Amino acid sequence: MKVLVIGANGQIGKQVVQLLQESDEHTVRAMVRDEAQAAALQAKGVEAVVADLEGSVDEFATAMQGCDAVIFSAGSGGHTGPDKTLLVDLDGAVKSMEAAEKVGIHRYVMVSAIQAHNRESWANSPIKPYMVAKHFADKSLMASNLNYTIVRPGALTNDTGTGRVSASENLQRDSIPREDVAHTLIAVLNEENTFKRSFDLVAGETVISDALKNL
Repeated sequence: MKVLVIGANGQIGKQVVQLLQESDEHTVRAMVRDEAQAAALQAKGVEAVVADLEGSVDEFATAMQGCDAVIFSAGSGGHTGPDKTLLVDLDGAVKSMEAAEKVGIHRYVMVSAIQAHNRESWANSPIKPYMVAKHFADKSLMASNLNYTIVRPGALTNDTGTGRVSASENLQRDSIPREDVAHTLIAVLNEENTFKRSFDLVAGETVISDALKNL
């Protein structure tokens, strides 16, 4: 399938784009926020489109035309305030869902955050606005007509991936290499056991494909 990666210039997004570009099963279109980023991707042979996460549903829809699935891995970043968190991590995500429905895309994979579904777990968190945004973006996705998978990774590291994870509805907070998150996002695309499902994801002992089948 052809996959639109939203947040393709992010740390996870870059790895997802590379994996899709190397895939024999899928193709990729990378969505980025400016022409310079798009040009850099195109120089590597990656199809890229420019669209603003704070733009309109129609702008998202245009970027998605001809795609079969969406992976949303975008974020406002740790150096912005709650206003950008609201506009990107919540409203931007919801607009992308609306656009996917509008153009007839059914498969949608969301990168969320560990325990985003559990309000009590982040009641006193220093990143509470981010967790609130993720919580309600996820709820919007679950209420949509999309065939979703919500992946809620733990603390992200730049360690080399091991290809082994722990995936479950509820996990204790722990870390996971971004590389393993990227591989998981690709793996769920066709894994029927993850359809209409959400789960926490941390480093573990189980091969990714088996962890998904055992959810």
